[in-house]
Amino acid sequence: MVASEVRALFAVASRPEVVSLAGGMPNVGALPLDRIGDIVQKVVAEQGGVALQYGSAQGDPVLREHICEVMSLEGIEAGSEDVIVTVGSQQALDLVTRVFVDPGDVVLAEAPTYVTAINTFAAFQADIQHVAMDGDGVIPEALEETLANLTAAGRRVKFFYTVPNFHNPAGVTLSAERRHRVLEICERYGLLVLEDNPYGLLRYEGEPLRALRADAPDNVIYLGSFSKTLSPGFRIGWALAPPAVRDKLVLAAESAMLSHSTFNQMVVGQYLASHPWREQIKDFNEMYRERRDTMLASLESLMPAGCSWTSPQGGFFVWVTLPEGLDSKAMLPRAVTERVAYVPGTGFYATNEGHGSMRLSFCYPTPEQIREGIRRLVGAIENETALRDTFGSAAAPNTSGPDTPTPDLP
Repeated sequence: MVASEVRALFAVASRPEVVSLAGGMPNVGALPLDRIGDIVQKVVAEQGGVALQYGSAQGDPVLREHICEVMSLEGIEAGSEDVIVTVGSQQALDLVTRVFVDPGDVVLAEAPTYVTAINTFAAFQADIQHVAMDGDGVIPEALEETLANLTAAGRRVKFFYTVPNFHNPAGVTLSAERRHRVLEICERYGLLVLEDNPYGLLRYEGEPLRALRADAPDNVIYLGSFSKTLSPGFRIGWALAPPAVRDKLVLAAESAMLSHSTFNQMVVGQYLASHPWREQIKDFNEMYRERRDTMLASLESLMPAGCSWTSPQGGFFVWVTLPEGLDSKAMLPRAVTERVAYVPGTGFYATNEGHGSMRLSFCYPTPEQIREGIRRLVGAIENETALRDTFGSAAAPNTSGPDTPTPDLP
């Protein structure tokens, strides 16, 4: 584990005068905090003896029942006995990798992919192989070609990791037609699918799509989280796995942290039981839709020629591709000087790719801040273009490690 110059830059980017379009932090200020305070008080007063004690490594049974209700909104039919509560979905990702991956095993992931997934797979010495994607998600033909080549080479591929809804960082969604093809290919090759879905309920347009797990319950491990639809502060996520895998994950969880916070689980369970959480998600969606629309409108009206970007139907992120010859990593220090921050695209690849791209987040800043942030970003891009035209493509700064964003940049 090594430090990164990009990580150091984000310490500067956190200053109040800098508009950060980097962090994927939800706007918890939109929560009914008084109501959550009442729930906390109720749990302590009425169930404190249990809530403040050790609990099961699999998680609170009542919460697991509510999690099944949440997953049913995306077509998943499951029993609570197959749910494992985790410390955010990040721990679920760690546990699955811990159980399945031996050093040198191949893990497939979209290109680009979630930065902390890369870190997790690398920590267990996996060989991360990227599969190309476009505006409709991962390309099935690319997935099949990659699997065929690896199989012919005698390589062990343990699972395909995918963020099918409102992808982090690309913002795209895997189309319904491709979902069926991806599942068919993975089943044919005997390949497990790891479906990471923290953003699925944050949809701002279009119709909900069935989860991959809904159509292949024996071949998909599903990861979910309350970090985006409730609060990351509770650190409650989950994995839904076939029984044989579930048992191994529970054992891995016990060895990792003995048990979760029973208190946090009971608070979240009481919230789901007593609060109209579906309406709360609708409120979130209205708020985030306005911010997404503001970002897309600002990009459309201000971005110089040669730039392109995705138009997400939900989630938190827009993926921007810069004009030829610009390097988002090299440009970041100068953008911070312009008092705007983003995440360079290089952080989302296990290979030396992504220099011409960046991830922008619209979830946390206000619409006014988003407009001002894009204005400042355009200034940085125009200055960088002038440097390119005068001196040629800018060289990326030297780094001592991977371009890993700070922990507040999920």
